[in-house]
Amino acid sequence: MAEPVAVGDPEDPRLHDYTALTDVELRRRREPAEGLFIAEGQKVVRRALRAGYAMRSMLLTEKWVDALRDVIDEVPAPVYVVGDELAEQVTGYHVHRGALAAMQRKALPDPADVLAGARRVVIMEAVNDHTNIGAIFRSAAALGMDAVLLSPDCADPLYRRSVKVSMGAVFSVPYARLTAWPRDLYGTVKEAGFRLLALTPAAEATALPDLAAPGIPRLAVLLGAEGPGLTPRALAAADTLVRIPMSHDIDSLNVGAAAAVAFYAVGAGSGPAASSA
Repeated sequence: MAEPVAVGDPEDPRLHDYTALTDVELRRRREPAEGLFIAEGQKVVRRALRAGYAMRSMLLTEKWVDALRDVIDEVPAPVYVVGDELAEQVTGYHVHRGALAAMQRKALPDPADVLAGARRVVIMEAVNDHTNIGAIFRSAAALGMDAVLLSPDCADPLYRRSVKVSMGAVFSVPYARLTAWPRDLYGTVKEAGFRLLALTPAAEATALPDLAAPGIPRLAVLLGAEGPGLTPRALAAADTLVRIPMSHDIDSLNVGAAAAVAFYAVGAGSGPAASSA
């Protein structure tokens, strides 16, 4: 147990993990290199700890000390208490949730290990918006998807914005990063017995309600980046093109919203919880 320590200098080196959190390019370089990520808000901090991530330190404003007293008492990591203005000086934004924790990253598992035992998988290609990454992970967790695979150029699920939007779901859904794209779709994924469904607005694609997804034992949903969608190489690797039927001359949904619809359609009655009932 470490007693909270009041810090009054924004240049204090003990606050290094929390500096310039709004500088996306800086944090993208620093966080993986230094083996850390930032959890924001007490719910997310608690979920990170429950998922087995080690805490490096916490940065709290005064009003959050009592709310997180149990964590402070149990976790052997330093706790730094700062005023609201100093927190904003250090991080670059108003920390309205008042609780930040620097957490230690884990080594990512091998994609084959993530696929072992999975029946419903999400695969993202070049999804580089952190809000979309977080939303997709949250929907994957809520709607019974078993695992997530990322192409080499996808954004970091442990970036602060992704973690925050997912409400900590990035800690509960196993994920790995593919290294050879799109070759791993043919090898790692198809060789594990997965049927690849590519989500696309193309008119010739099969409508999701017509897919009969519950009858497919192992299934992976391919999602592309906002705007451009899946590349021709990813579409060529798919076994089936699928689309969400649209109304009122709307051609497509945001990738986060489309993912939620697709996960519900392919997971209903066929996920782990249903199969064990």
